[in-house]
Amino acid sequence: MKNKAVILGTNYYIGLSVIRCLGMKGIHTVAMDYEQVNTYAAKSKYLTERHIMPHYRNEEEAALRYLIDYGRRQLTKPVLFPCADPYVEFIDRHLDVLRAYYLINMTEQGFWSSVMDKGNLHRLAVQHGVRVPETAYPGEPGFETNVLNEIGFPCIVKPADSAMFVKAFRVKMFKCHTFEELDEAIKKAKSAGLEVVVQRIVPGFDDHMYTFDAYVNQSGKVTHWMTCQKLRQFPINFGASTFTRQKHVPELFEIGAPFLEAIGYLGFGEVEFKKDASNGQFYLIEINVRTTTLNVLLNKCGINFPLLAYMELTGSEIGAKAVQQDTGIVFNYLYEDLLSARDYVRTKQLSRRQVLRSYFVRQAPAIWSMDDPAPAFHFLLMLIRKLKRRLIS
Repeated sequence: MKNKAVILGTNYYIGLSVIRCLGMKGIHTVAMDYEQVNTYAAKSKYLTERHIMPHYRNEEEAALRYLIDYGRRQLTKPVLFPCADPYVEFIDRHLDVLRAYYLINMTEQGFWSSVMDKGNLHRLAVQHGVRVPETAYPGEPGFETNVLNEIGFPCIVKPADSAMFVKAFRVKMFKCHTFEELDEAIKKAKSAGLEVVVQRIVPGFDDHMYTFDAYVNQSGKVTHWMTCQKLRQFPINFGASTFTRQKHVPELFEIGAPFLEAIGYLGFGEVEFKKDASNGQFYLIEINVRTTTLNVLLNKCGINFPLLAYMELTGSEIGAKAVQQDTGIVFNYLYEDLLSARDYVRTKQLSRRQVLRSYFVRQAPAIWSMDDPAPAFHFLLMLIRKLKRRLIS
């Protein structure tokens, strides 16, 4: 296959899953990172080429020039895969320029960022009749009244820009039990230059979190999809998936597919929902606009989403497919899942027996692969080095 696949970010297993999904199909894979430290995904046997580029934020113009120069040297346009939100935002800011040198699903500059913005996503959902948790915006008229009457306590303070929020505070959101805590959380975000919204916490344990994973072709139609159910996440209750199973939920297609098509979404997208334990309704939480943590599970269940993007963008027919049965396969990021299991047990949300029994299923490990073991060994060495630093300090 003539077109290369350029993967931005290999210091996390998302990049590893993209490299494997494409490399095992004979596609020339190229990893680009701003440093070599902890980039264990670049150790995959399916990686063909590796480059160290300027930092996407600290040296943004230099990073853009690096990508342009690389793309210009290729005989055919590479397909570009961002594997972390900051890379998505970087591409989105320069989409009109990069599209001259790379094949990219999205065609409208700024669209990805608008969907990642929690406030704007809330407005889009309301506009298209999709349920979202009740939301209030700091500074709007009647803000405190809305919080008291519509949202209640405890509530959560969510960022418009998740990547910058996590970088600043090392958490995905703030949970507040009083107006004093809410005021303090808003002030902390404001001091960091971050916009936030306040939302009602949809009742239900972490297994009430679901995903609708879909591919929208360049004609704007959902062609491939499946649904999954989170079982555990880290940090617990408000974190990223560590243990998730594929589970067929037709209702999520009925909500998610028309919504993605209506807003003009293109390419892979993962719509997260939470099922309200009090009324059984699904509420839209967010949209992940890049390859996600569940990619290894989605591939093992029968849909190779990175390959779909590559094939369509390079001119091949991709057809249509949906996984409409329960496969029983579970995604497991063992390192963080052990941490989350510890915390679930400590807080009496799960028992040790429940955790242990959950592991006796067919799994899609985040990092380990018998066929491609080097990344897992390098990941283990990385953890050992981190432990040594902690013991010495």
